[in-house]
Amino acid sequence: MKKILVAALLVAVAVSMVGAQGTVRVLLANHPYAEVLKTLVPEFEKTYGIKVNVESYDENQLSSKLMTEFATRMSTVDVFMTRPLQEGKLMYLNGWYENLSPYLKDSKKTPKDFDFADFAQSAVGASTYAKNQYAIPLVTEWEVLYYRTDLFAAAGLKPPTTLAELEAAAKKLTDPSKEQYGIVSRGQRGANVTQFSSYLYAFGGDFLKDGKAVFNTPAALEAFKYYGRILKNYGPPGVTGMSWAQGLALFQAGKVAMWTDASVFLGQARDPSKSVVADKVGVAAFPAGPKANKPYFVTSWAMAIAKQSRNKETAYKFLTWATSKEVLKKAMVDKGLTVARNSPWADPAVLALFDKQLAATATATIPLATGYDRPLMTAVGEARDAIGEVIVAAIESGGTADLTAQANAAVKKVNELLDAAGELGK
Repeated sequence: MKKILVAALLVAVAVSMVGAQGTVRVLLANHPYAEVLKTLVPEFEKTYGIKVNVESYDENQLSSKLMTEFATRMSTVDVFMTRPLQEGKLMYLNGWYENLSPYLKDSKKTPKDFDFADFAQSAVGASTYAKNQYAIPLVTEWEVLYYRTDLFAAAGLKPPTTLAELEAAAKKLTDPSKEQYGIVSRGQRGANVTQFSSYLYAFGGDFLKDGKAVFNTPAALEAFKYYGRILKNYGPPGVTGMSWAQGLALFQAGKVAMWTDASVFLGQARDPSKSVVADKVGVAAFPAGPKANKPYFVTSWAMAIAKQSRNKETAYKFLTWATSKEVLKKAMVDKGLTVARNSPWADPAVLALFDKQLAATATATIPLATGYDRPLMTAVGEARDAIGEVIVAAIESGGTADLTAQANAAVKKVNELLDAAGELGK
């Protein structure tokens, strides 16, 4: 009887282990790439016999959930989307990323058709630490100007090439009596920093220099004032509570004439099932400022395996599939995403379906670009909140308030964060 019980227990454990190995828990951001991936998951499950449990969250919720789970050391997350510039350094230092280099070098584990050399080296570098790879890049993006072609034509306007022209167009196209506003961009604290960055660079400012915060310079203060002025005077009500999702929704609803945000949203802006102005959307390069023309161009999202995953080989199968040429090519074709692999950009069939205006903005931006859209530091989330408060104050005052004291306080806060991490002056 005892032998029978032991045998039964061993069988139960074996079945349990097979079930665990045959399931992968995946956390995704609410992002166009994730929309494509979720439609393909049934195909992956059928092909590999692996069950995929998908969870989706807003980007900040995703980061918070991951960090909370990982800190407990009891997480069941296997694979997750991650922002290299946002939390990459912190995840690496805390040991929350699985080192992918041993897998990538193992021909028995890596599918023959998975060509890691096909990824742009600049994108790969965003998730490389101590010469090891900790995430696979998914999407590159840069700031662009989305605009209503019909409203511009009716007003006799051309897409602005300078920030002075942008402000003039926003003013001309604002009519609150018709619930029509000239421009929208991110105003929500923290979320606003990335899109504000291109404005900051355009005025000759920056977040950090030589390892110290410098966004209280005269150039930076002018950028804060400009951003606050255009969003207060020509933006929709409640803009300080808006991130990209709210800006996109307003643009899709035909409530705003212009929207400055990441290049990845063109497909959604032109989606006739979601946008009432789908056939009236133009996209142009981000306008030059009074001091510079240096909009950001970054690796915005990557995919990683959790160090705490109990199913790492199964997770690696999903990771290589989710970042494969076929999946990223579909993301580029279906959603207009600017993927991190090189091969789709060399495929005439893909390029024939890709938006020529958006491709032109990439061509215009890449030679000029700044490779980051936030301060590069471990405590980047807290730093973004500090900078974001200055942006909110600028919007609330319409760019008229003296922001010197508030900017100085935020600079002090960021320098303290840098110092606490041993990064000040480095």
